[in-house]
Amino acid sequence: MEREIVILLTLISYNSALLLIGFWATRRTKDNSDFFLGGRGLGATVASVSYAASSSSAWSLLGFSGMVYFLGASAIWFVPGIMLGHYLSWKFIGPRLMEQSRSKNYLTTTDLLAGNSTGTIRQCIIVTASLFIVISFAFYVAAQFEASANTFSSSFDISKEMAVVIGATIIMIYTLLGGFWAVSVTDTLQGLLMVAVSILLPVAAVIAMGGVGGMIEGLRTELTPEQFSLTGQNSALAFLGLMVGVMGLSIGAFGQPQLLTRFMALKDEQALRRGRIIATTWFGLIFGAMYIVGLAGHVLVDNVGNSELVFFDLTNQLFPSILAGIVSAAVLSAIMSTADSQLLVAASAVSHDLGFEKRFGVSPILISRIVIVLLCLASVWITLQLPDSIFDRVVFAWSALGSAFGPVVIGRALGARTRQEAVLAAMIIGFSITVGVHFTMAAPPPLLERVVPFLVGLIIVFGVTEKRVVGIQTEAAE
Repeated sequence: MEREIVILLTLISYNSALLLIGFWATRRTKDNSDFFLGGRGLGATVASVSYAASSSSAWSLLGFSGMVYFLGASAIWFVPGIMLGHYLSWKFIGPRLMEQSRSKNYLTTTDLLAGNSTGTIRQCIIVTASLFIVISFAFYVAAQFEASANTFSSSFDISKEMAVVIGATIIMIYTLLGGFWAVSVTDTLQGLLMVAVSILLPVAAVIAMGGVGGMIEGLRTELTPEQFSLTGQNSALAFLGLMVGVMGLSIGAFGQPQLLTRFMALKDEQALRRGRIIATTWFGLIFGAMYIVGLAGHVLVDNVGNSELVFFDLTNQLFPSILAGIVSAAVLSAIMSTADSQLLVAASAVSHDLGFEKRFGVSPILISRIVIVLLCLASVWITLQLPDSIFDRVVFAWSALGSAFGPVVIGRALGARTRQEAVLAAMIIGFSITVGVHFTMAAPPPLLERVVPFLVGLIIVFGVTEKRVVGIQTEAAE
């Protein structure tokens, strides 16, 4: 009981700080630009750490460490794959997106996707993008609520239903209060806490195993030959296919609206350059640390039931109550840092992109807050009624958005003159392939679910351009 009280007090103190930030942020939220992009004034630290934290979510701490526990040493290839994708996004997409968002006054990712299109095709792009965002984020946020339930159930004797409701309520309140400023500042605080815990836990685990040498010997004893191998059960071309599928997670970053808005909100190029270094380093620290945690679970923990709880199993075994409370707060911070960003993007997709203010004369901020509440309720329902692993939910939502939007975003950034009908087709086809593969196959190959839909979208975006169409028409006329 004493341990539960310490953990509870730590969580109350931490979440009280988040709510205070939400109240503070209301003073800085005066118009749409403030609510959706923080007035385009984000510095390097806030932009990069909030970007990283909103990208990683609970799946980086619970889902990824659980996947490493299941796969073994071969999961190492996820780490450089994820780092590479985010580095390229900051290097090539970020500068162009920051410049375009200012020159063309884009407030949302959907503004970018629609570009200079007009008439019916523009409306179709906007409606389709908004629909994909809401659907994908409902599952993505549900993964965060699932993680919150795991967090509370590992610390307190409460039901899953109560744990989900508590986490959802806290996230909803401070997102409603301050919009983008509240989300970005709280994400930064949460991201720093995640890094601190991600360093502390694997260091404690390595020490408990007797150092690096003891860890290697322990793994050699506890792991199967396939788990101990860097290629797992794959070899030659099969292993190459695995690596390409893993890299598919990184290219998905190009199409994540909750990340792209950070580029649009940056204040200047210096913040962009510094942010690229900070964000890439952050990803290396977090995923490298969780790789060690997942492997250490084989040596230090007996009878692991749910592999996605190995993080908590190690925490409870290695740390006293006060540190366990801090770790629990870190996991909740990972949950919130992703869920709040996704709720805000989904809200902007409905209120700003669909034009409720012009159609009905209703404040877009009011509509946004209504959408946040409704999406929270939908995600709670999905969490309780459609059980699934954290990792699978996140990978599905990440891949679906990446395949739908990533190719178009790359095309816009590189100045491709894609026909607007082709933009819509690329979005629909990329999204549909991912959804079809995910729900029709019991264990879809990563290459098929993540890479193929993205490549198809790229072919459409760069293959069906205005110049090519004009050229074809000219040849036909001759």
